Amino acid sequence: MQHNFVATPEGTALAYGSLVFMALLPIFFGALRSVNCGKSKNSSDMPETITGRDAARFPIIASCTLFGLYLFFKIFSQEYINLLLSMYFFVLGILALSHTMSPFMNRIFPANIPIKQYQLLFTQGSGETKEEIVNYEFDTKDMICLVISTVVGVWYILKKHWIANNLFGLAFALNGVELLHLNNVSTGCILLGGLFVYDVFWVFGTNVMVTVAKSFEAPIKLVFPQDLFEKGLGANQFAMLGLGDIVIPGIFIALLLRFDVSLKKNTRTYFYTSFLAYIFGLGMTIWVMHTFKHAQPALLYLVPACIGFPVVVALLKGELTEMFSYFQVSPDVRSGSNPGSGWATQEHSETCTKATPVLSWLCA
Repeated sequence: MQHNFVATPEGTALAYGSLVFMALLPIFFGALRSVNCGKSKNSSDMPETITGRDAARFPIIASCTLFGLYLFFKIFSQEYINLLLSMYFFVLGILALSHTMSPFMNRIFPANIPIKQYQLLFTQGSGETKEEIVNYEFDTKDMICLVISTVVGVWYILKKHWIANNLFGLAFALNGVELLHLNNVSTGCILLGGLFVYDVFWVFGTNVMVTVAKSFEAPIKLVFPQDLFEKGLGANQFAMLGLGDIVIPGIFIALLLRFDVSLKKNTRTYFYTSFLAYIFGLGMTIWVMHTFKHAQPALLYLVPACIGFPVVVALLKGELTEMFSYFQVSPDVRSGSNPGSGWATQEHSETCTKATPVLSWLCA
């Protein structure tokens, strides 16, 4: 989070309240969608499993990415770098927003309009050596989502408006929580613990994080104007929250929801506990930032809350061992199970994951 200027109490309250509300949306709905994630026929909709090895090396990779961006902004023209990044995130944003909208489109799409099926298939080689590179199945509803998302993308490219930025940011965050799966609670603790140190070091130890956050013109943060009452939709003094502060705790909260489901007790105790812990941690971040008028590493407050609260509840319920023995198997290594199942404790299996570079961008 970054504090930019002294605003009116009303403007400040509206900005921070809106950021908290926007942060909760992708965590809540992304976690719910993560339970049924993996039923799609499209490989792009399958979850990526984060293993213990990925979690341990991620803070190093994220630090290299962050410092690399810092050097780029110092050496090269900020304008050209942001132009390249804008085009990159333009494409990713359209796909993320389209995927986010898809379930809603399925519910509101008129029944009397015919739905046509399409398939985009790109292969390499021939015969027995033929390998699928891209296999994407979509229909008329998906095409409509893509068109709407493209309109938002063009709006973002041309105007860099904060509403367009937030639409893309929310889509990235929701997709991250839904599609990036921690394989167990221990992995989650390693990831959150490592990023706790990463966040504190780069915010308090150097000016790198704040410099990159101010220079980086890409929808990897949620923003809300503190001068909305004075300037309306043209406001330009923003409070901000990085997507990493949403997605990192969010994937841990989603894991606890899947653990709740695995218990088959028809309760969501750990999910709601961690969700309330996130609200508490984010509230603490805002309070400290507003009191001391200095940028704060949100994970400094979010990580202890999101890990500590559920662990205390598990201790009180006598389910701590069960929580840490719960293991989620990656969809591509499940055998003899129905899609969407496989939430039981099973032997550890390392999987090749693309999650690390994705999280690196979000934490930059």
